[in-house]
Amino acid sequence: MRILDCNLLLVLTASIWLTGCASIGPPEAPSLELPKPVSDLRAARKGDRVTLTWTIPARTTERQSVRYLGKTHICRGVAGPLKQCGTPAGEAVPPAEFERAKKSAAKKLTATFTDVLPSTMEQEYSMRFATYAVAVLNTAGRGAGLSNQVRVPLVPTLPPFGDFAARPTAQGVLISWQCPPIAGIRTGIRYLFRTYRRAEGSANETRIGEMDATECAAGPGGLVPLTSEPSKKKADAPQDRNKVITSFLDQTFEWENTYFYRGAVVSVIDTDGKPAIEVEGDDTPEVKIFAHDVFPPAVPSGLQAVFSGPGQEPFIDLIWAPVTDADLAGYNVYRHEEGAAAMKLNAAPEATPGFRDTEVVPGKIYFYSVSAVDQRGNESARSEETSERVP
Repeated sequence: MRILDCNLLLVLTASIWLTGCASIGPPEAPSLELPKPVSDLRAARKGDRVTLTWTIPARTTERQSVRYLGKTHICRGVAGPLKQCGTPAGEAVPPAEFERAKKSAAKKLTATFTDVLPSTMEQEYSMRFATYAVAVLNTAGRGAGLSNQVRVPLVPTLPPFGDFAARPTAQGVLISWQCPPIAGIRTGIRYLFRTYRRAEGSANETRIGEMDATECAAGPGGLVPLTSEPSKKKADAPQDRNKVITSFLDQTFEWENTYFYRGAVVSVIDTDGKPAIEVEGDDTPEVKIFAHDVFPPAVPSGLQAVFSGPGQEPFIDLIWAPVTDADLAGYNVYRHEEGAAAMKLNAAPEATPGFRDTEVVPGKIYFYSVSAVDQRGNESARSEETSERVP
């Protein structure tokens, strides 16, 4: 009986041991929680600021959802492709909406960071590029490596030109600015002054003009137009030896609308057989104008009057040189007798530069003048008078 109890105890012990081994199994390796490296890093430079944009990784290197997101290191270098981050140029903290976004697998979260280029870097490496990458870390400060790398030119930019202004004129919106000479202009770099226009209520801008500003920035002198835009000319403003006041005439807008104008100096490096490298400097203050047309058309000229009458009802034909204003609506014709006030003969503007006056009486002398009218009802001064006698 005692031997049987011992055998039973051994069987039960073995069974428990075997059952325990089957339930424990081999231990699993702990998750590293490393966010996948960014693959869509983008960079845009304006002045001395470089704005980086990327999509925050939603998955880890183990194809799991990212649960714990740490800081992102901003990596920058000037010696070609980056092999490692080294000392970061900056850090981006996880956005506040990350906790909400990680619950939605379909929602992508974008991050941005603005890096300010040191002026010493721009001066020392003006003909080279800065290389950027980002390294997204977990909360333990560990990451899976660098993102894709992007390059940004380090060409120095100039501050915006001063006294930027815009005002409506009869010919268009006249945009003007001061171009003071700037010390430290580099050889191999040319400069443009670029102007933009935006309609009120719209986020879209139109580039309306571009003028060479290299000579202007380097010292006193005029600007040389680079485009075929009409009526580029110097502004009627005083000049001195320390600054040049220049203007550009915008004729591509629409009257009776409100617009915003701005300008920026663009640094350009020409490359052999490749597109030029361009970096825009900081913007001038935006200028708001209402393009209200209160400007009359040009005054008609060359008015002539010719009588016709023998064998028919008498009349006087008038002809004059056409006015070429784009918004011309037509002409008004005025007549008076000597010592009397002039009266308009037409009920609606005449579409062509000619008029036949059939309300004439033999033996009288008539004096005529004409004016031009635009589509908004602005009327020019009257032309020089001409006269004709009815026999």
